[in-house]
Amino acid sequence: MDLVRLGLERADSAEKALEVIAELLERHGQGGNCMEDESIFTYHNSFLIADRKEAWILETSGKYWAAEKIEDGFHISNQYSITTKIDREHPDMRDYAKSKGWWDCKREFNFAVIYSYLNTARIDASGSRSCEGRKLLEKNNGNITVETMMDILRDKESGINMEGGFLTTGSMASVLPKDPRLPCVHYFTGTPDPARSVFKPFIFVPNIQQLKKTCSPAYGPEDPVKKKPRFQSKPDRKHELYKKHEVAAAIIESTKERGENMLKKMRTLEKEKIAEMEEIAHSSLRDSTLVVNLFAEAIEEELKAYS
Repeated sequence: MDLVRLGLERADSAEKALEVIAELLERHGQGGNCMEDESIFTYHNSFLIADRKEAWILETSGKYWAAEKIEDGFHISNQYSITTKIDREHPDMRDYAKSKGWWDCKREFNFAVIYSYLNTARIDASGSRSCEGRKLLEKNNGNITVETMMDILRDKESGINMEGGFLTTGSMASVLPKDPRLPCVHYFTGTPDPARSVFKPFIFVPNIQQLKKTCSPAYGPEDPVKKKPRFQSKPDRKHELYKKHEVAAAIIESTKERGENMLKKMRTLEKEKIAEMEEIAHSSLRDSTLVVNLFAEAIEEELKAYS
């Protein structure tokens, strides 16, 4: 996530963000636990990077990386997706693979095959999230809207919306118009399990205040991540909306009539917000003050739907 944040902070285009992340990988590498404890589970990252004009897939292994410019629909999910179409790459990526005995220079260089423990065909055959995600996108090919993407992110049968120990902790869908006069609209849940969450709109404009109800508590120097030895305790990092959502999700799960009514209110709210954003999306945003509190106001309405 640090690489994502730094790419967003330092770049003004998708390709520039790719370059920022690649440079940081070269300088610092990557790693670290995936959880806030002494877990040894780690992984290296794939990035879907898009702006109004173009999109890139960046996939990494240590400091080595490959990137593919997207010409059509694409998805990433828990495995390497770049195969033989490599548009940009780390200058030593192929030599490193050769030095490790992964590539003999005779066969075509396939990043996913050469840098994976398992080949992609085997993963797809097992009905993985990647395979199912591709099917859902192909099913809606030519008619993909922001609501389509929300439905896909909510799909539990495919494994895209994950439950249990690796719960889907937050979801996002964005609309990036090619016309620079029109605003980009981003929809965030800010809560786990998009099937029981509201996608709320956000537009980047000046003078946005801190979103306190979706901001996790800060512990300063006493944070167990900063103290040494690290991870000796696990603080409560749930923000206010997260806590209220936990209660609402439990009601939806356990109380049929009340849960159905609550979920209906949440879906109605979401549809209203999407309709409002479609109006904005078809006209230039002349007065940005009208959307400064867009996300914060949607949170307040979501909390009312929980009651």
